[in-house]
Amino acid sequence: MASSGASFKSGGARRKATKKGLVFTVMIVGASGCGKSTFINTLCENPVILRKDHADAEKAAQLKTVGLAPTTVELDEDGLKLSLTVVDTPGFGDNINNEPAFEDILGYIEHQYEEILAQESRIKRNPRFQDNRVHVLLYFIQPSGHSLREMDIEFMRLLGARVNVIPVIGKADSMTPQELNAFKKRIMEDISHYKIPIYDFPYDEEEDDEETIEENNELRGLLPFSVIGSEDEVVINGRRVRCRQYPWGVVEVDNSKHCDFSKLRYMLLSSHLHDLKDITHDVLYETWRTEKLSKEGHQDDDSGEEQ
Repeated sequence: MASSGASFKSGGARRKATKKGLVFTVMIVGASGCGKSTFINTLCENPVILRKDHADAEKAAQLKTVGLAPTTVELDEDGLKLSLTVVDTPGFGDNINNEPAFEDILGYIEHQYEEILAQESRIKRNPRFQDNRVHVLLYFIQPSGHSLREMDIEFMRLLGARVNVIPVIGKADSMTPQELNAFKKRIMEDISHYKIPIYDFPYDEEEDDEETIEENNELRGLLPFSVIGSEDEVVINGRRVRCRQYPWGVVEVDNSKHCDFSKLRYMLLSSHLHDLKDITHDVLYETWRTEKLSKEGHQDDDSGEEQ
């Protein structure tokens, strides 16, 4: 399995950031109907994405657009102030030719790198500059039960070189536990076979402690994360829970025996937030920066030879 980077730690900078509050950006990508909007609202614990109820199918089709819609919410995660920006990609995968959507999303990610590079090049930097780099991209896979589609493979291979990609199965309650486990296995086999670079919870056996290694191995074993989203709460045995109700029973969103949502949320907004930010800056951005400056250097050399 290809990995998008290595693990990093920076204690001093981390303590300073914790005092001021943290900025973190998540991009959500996947075809319509995968449960992205409900997932975003469940993740943020707020109705960030409003539901669109279109009885007229023709009108609903006309409203489909491929776009990038960032929304920022302020969260408090165990006393830590977190400014979370969620970039939604409505309309992705709805067209026969999805290459323009690929390029739009890649262009958005690289534009944030351009902004950082421009700031680094200034003699006097803007103290109010906002770093909007995307720290992780959650790629929603349709719960087909088969394997990765060609579009899934091409998209993750293209974006994996520029952002931490984490594959997610949406609406996981549409499959039985046995079907879900088999589907997860086939997806990871495809990711390995096609050498798709994803964030696979990297660790250093010499540098990291046993607890970190054990936690990362456990999270790696959950890939791709299976999630269920719901904004509805009901009281079960005296406690209020977010869940989806069916004639045969209840599926609890935050119950790790029912799906991986709680572990994915905790990983994103707490345990691995710093690692995702560090890899974005130290590996993914630096790789892009080196490639860009090297390319510009070659262009300057070519123009000098022509003169």
